[in-house]
Amino acid sequence: MTLEGIKIGLGLTGSFCNFQYVFPEIERLAGKGADLYPIISYNVDSINTRFGEADEWKNKLSKITGKELISTIVDAEPVGPELKLDIMIVVPCTGNTLAKLASAITDTPVTMACKAHLRNQKPLVLAIATNDALGANAKNIGMLLNMKNVYFVPFKQDNPTGKPNSMIANFEKIEPTIKEALLEKQIQPILE
Repeated sequence: MTLEGIKIGLGLTGSFCNFQYVFPEIERLAGKGADLYPIISYNVDSINTRFGEADEWKNKLSKITGKELISTIVDAEPVGPELKLDIMIVVPCTGNTLAKLASAITDTPVTMACKAHLRNQKPLVLAIATNDALGANAKNIGMLLNMKNVYFVPFKQDNPTGKPNSMIANFEKIEPTIKEALLEKQIQPILE
């Protein structure tokens, strides 16, 4: 299966320390001919961190995708009824975003885009990065694993000794996860 011309919604949330790993994968998708539509959370839109300035990340994302960023709830709502994506991915998907998706809370551009996209019965892929995956967010991951049209990039503990509840997606498996999700299949194994 090729990604040439596949319309992919690309939701970016604020696990800023992982942007250095996520952006090469976004570039890889663009290089495969995927038609990427960038949607950013309010935090990505406005927070400067030790991992980079918001404007730098936004400019880079816009340059890679060749599109204007969707950065408001109002602009994200038409993702479902008008844009009609083939698939959407949230990468990195923070614990905050996981909790909102599991609870049907749509108070950010990314969660609104996910809701609008899922209305079309199309696949949503989550590439988690959360310090509480095996803590408070374990129930949210469980709920989303059981939700129709939701798929996960394989994930694992990233620092079992120092942060025993933390888990992170294997970002290098974004492309094969997307390909499987387009076939309505969860890539396996999901836990690495």
